[in-house]
Amino acid sequence: MAHTTMLRDLLEQEQLRGELLNILNIQMATASVLAADCDDCPVEVPVVGEEQVVFLEARIDEMDASLEPLTSFVIPGGHPAVSQAHIARTVCRRTERIILKLSQEVNIQEDIISFYNRLSDYFFVLSRKIASLYGVKQQPWNPML
Repeated sequence: MAHTTMLRDLLEQEQLRGELLNILNIQMATASVLAADCDDCPVEVPVVGEEQVVFLEARIDEMDASLEPLTSFVIPGGHPAVSQAHIARTVCRRTERIILKLSQEVNIQEDIISFYNRLSDYFFVLSRKIASLYGVKQQPWNPML
C-alpha cells in the first residue's frame, strides 16, 4: 500500500489520484480480510469480490487502448512516477506470490488472488500511461543476444 500511496503522491492528474485512492481502499480491504483469518468472524470484514477485479480490467483495457502497442520489453524509468509505478508492480507481484502460498494453508477468497494478479498488470499499464502523459520515451530493453 505504501508504494501505491507514494505513486499517488507523485501524480498531479486528479483522475489517476482518485483511481489510486480507490485502489488503496481495496488494498486496505484485502489486508483486513487476510488479517481476520476467520470464516465466521465476530466483527464485520470488508467484502472483496469480482467487482474490484472487473474495475482493474476495465482500466487496463482503457489505458492500453490509448497507448502505442509494445514491440519489446521496456526498461523501467524516465520519470519518478514511472519508476514508482514499476516498484508498485513488482511489490504487487511479490504480494500475489505470498498470498498464493498462504492459500495452500488457509482458505483465501479467489477474488483477492485475482485482484493482486490484475493489480500488477494495472501498474505496468499505468507506468506506460504516465510515461505517455509526461512525454517520457520508453527505453526498449536490449537483451544483448
